Amino acid sequence: MTFHEFQTLLGEMVDEIPEEFLTGLQGVHALPEARLEPNFYKVYRMGEYLDPGPEDFLGAGEGLGRHIALYYGSFVRVAEGDPTFDWEAELWETLTHELRHHVESQAGDVSLIEDDLRRDRAFRKAGR
Repeated sequence: MTFHEFQTLLGEMVDEIPEEFLTGLQGVHALPEARLEPNFYKVYRMGEYLDPGPEDFLGAGEGLGRHIALYYGSFVRVAEGDPTFDWEAELWETLTHELRHHVESQAGDVSLIEDDLRRDRAFRKAGR
Protein backbone atom coordinates (compact mmCIF):
# COMPACT_ATOMS: atom_id res chain seq x y z
CA MET A 1 0.00 0.00 0.00
CA THR A 2 1.32 3.42 -0.91
CA PHE A 3 1.30 6.38 1.48
CA HIS A 4 -1.39 8.04 -0.65
CA GLU A 5 -3.58 4.91 -0.49
CA PHE A 6 -3.00 4.80 3.30
CA GLN A 7 -4.11 8.44 3.62
CA THR A 8 -7.18 7.83 1.47
CA LEU A 9 -8.23 4.72 3.41
CA LEU A 10 -7.73 6.53 6.70
CA GLY A 11 -9.89 9.44 5.50
CA GLU A 12 -12.66 7.04 4.48
CA MET A 13 -12.52 5.37 7.89
CA VAL A 14 -12.67 8.68 9.76
CA ASP A 15 -15.71 9.63 7.68
CA GLU A 16 -17.49 6.50 9.01
CA ILE A 17 -17.00 7.42 12.67
CA PRO A 18 -19.99 9.06 14.36
CA GLU A 19 -19.35 12.75 15.06
CA GLU A 20 -19.86 12.41 18.82
CA PHE A 21 -16.66 10.32 19.05
CA LEU A 22 -14.68 13.03 17.26
CA THR A 23 -15.81 15.92 19.48
CA GLY A 24 -12.80 17.85 20.74
CA LEU A 25 -10.42 16.14 18.32
CA GLN A 26 -8.57 18.61 16.11
CA GLY A 27 -7.30 16.07 13.62
CA VAL A 28 -6.41 12.56 12.54
CA HIS A 29 -3.13 12.47 10.63
CA ALA A 30 -1.30 9.95 8.50
CA LEU A 31 2.43 10.53 8.91
CA PRO A 32 4.97 8.94 6.57
CA GLU A 33 7.60 7.93 9.12
CA ALA A 34 8.05 4.78 11.16
CA ARG A 35 8.09 5.25 14.93
CA LEU A 36 9.91 2.82 17.20
CA GLU A 37 8.53 2.15 20.67
CA PRO A 38 10.91 3.54 23.28
CA ASN A 39 12.72 0.88 25.33
CA PHE A 40 11.76 -1.97 22.99
CA TYR A 41 13.82 -3.65 20.29
CA LYS A 42 12.30 -3.45 16.80
CA VAL A 43 8.77 -2.80 18.05
CA TYR A 44 6.94 -0.17 16.06
CA ARG A 45 4.32 2.27 17.26
CA MET A 46 1.47 2.18 14.76
CA GLY A 47 -0.33 5.22 16.12
CA GLU A 48 -0.72 7.46 19.11
CA TYR A 49 -3.12 9.85 20.72
CA LEU A 50 -1.56 13.25 21.29
CA ASP A 51 -3.12 15.24 24.10
CA PRO A 52 -1.15 18.27 25.27
CA GLY A 53 -3.21 18.51 28.45
CA PRO A 54 -4.61 21.78 29.75
CA GLU A 55 -4.04 24.82 27.55
CA ASP A 56 -1.73 26.33 30.16
CA PHE A 57 0.44 23.18 30.48
CA LEU A 58 4.05 24.01 29.54
CA GLY A 59 2.83 27.06 27.69
CA ALA A 60 1.00 24.94 25.11
CA GLY A 61 -1.39 27.78 24.46
CA GLU A 62 -4.63 27.73 22.61
CA GLY A 63 -4.86 25.87 19.33
CA LEU A 64 -2.51 22.92 19.88
CA GLY A 65 -5.38 20.58 20.65
CA ARG A 66 -5.88 16.84 20.60
CA HIS A 67 -4.77 14.74 17.64
CA ILE A 68 -4.37 11.16 16.49
CA ALA A 69 -1.25 10.27 14.52
CA LEU A 70 -0.95 7.06 12.49
CA TYR A 71 2.54 6.11 11.30
CA TYR A 72 2.53 4.72 7.77
CA GLY A 73 6.19 3.74 8.00
CA SER A 74 5.46 1.58 11.05
CA PHE A 75 2.73 -0.23 9.13
CA VAL A 76 5.21 -0.81 6.28
CA ARG A 77 7.80 -2.25 8.69
CA VAL A 78 5.30 -4.57 10.35
CA ALA A 79 3.87 -5.68 6.99
CA GLU A 80 7.31 -6.50 5.52
CA GLY A 81 7.59 -10.19 4.83
CA ASP A 82 4.01 -10.90 5.93
CA PRO A 83 1.85 -11.63 2.88
CA THR A 84 -1.19 -12.02 5.16
CA PHE A 85 -0.88 -8.52 6.65
CA ASP A 86 -4.35 -6.95 6.48
CA TRP A 87 -3.76 -3.22 6.01
CA GLU A 88 -7.42 -2.29 6.37
CA ALA A 89 -7.99 -4.32 9.55
CA GLU A 90 -4.77 -3.11 11.17
CA LEU A 91 -5.48 0.50 10.29
CA TRP A 92 -9.04 0.28 11.66
CA GLU A 93 -7.85 -1.41 14.86
CA THR A 94 -5.17 1.24 15.40
CA LEU A 95 -7.50 4.13 14.61
CA THR A 96 -10.22 2.92 16.96
CA HIS A 97 -7.68 2.19 19.72
CA GLU A 98 -6.37 5.75 19.54
CA LEU A 99 -9.89 7.12 19.27
CA ARG A 100 -10.77 5.25 22.46
CA HIS A 101 -7.83 7.03 24.14
CA HIS A 102 -9.39 10.31 23.01
CA VAL A 103 -12.88 9.50 24.26
CA GLU A 104 -11.55 8.23 27.60
CA SER A 105 -9.34 11.30 27.96
CA GLN A 106 -12.38 13.52 27.48
CA ALA A 107 -14.16 11.57 30.23
CA GLY A 108 -11.18 11.52 32.60
CA ASP A 109 -10.96 7.72 32.33
CA VAL A 110 -7.53 6.03 32.30
CA SER A 111 -8.70 2.44 31.69
CA LEU A 112 -7.06 2.05 28.28
CA ILE A 113 -3.83 3.67 29.45
CA GLU A 114 -3.68 1.17 32.32
CA ASP A 115 -4.41 -1.68 29.89
CA ASP A 116 -1.62 -0.51 27.57
CA LEU A 117 0.81 -0.41 30.52
CA ARG A 118 -0.17 -3.96 31.56
CA ARG A 119 0.44 -5.17 28.01
CA ASP A 120 3.83 -3.44 27.91
CA ARG A 121 4.86 -5.16 31.16
CA ALA A 122 3.68 -8.56 29.88
CA PHE A 123 5.54 -8.01 26.61
CA ARG A 124 8.75 -7.19 28.49
CA LYS A 125 8.30 -10.15 30.83
CA ALA A 126 7.97 -12.46 27.83
CA GLY A 127 11.41 -11.22 26.79
CA ARG A 128 10.40 -9.60 23.55
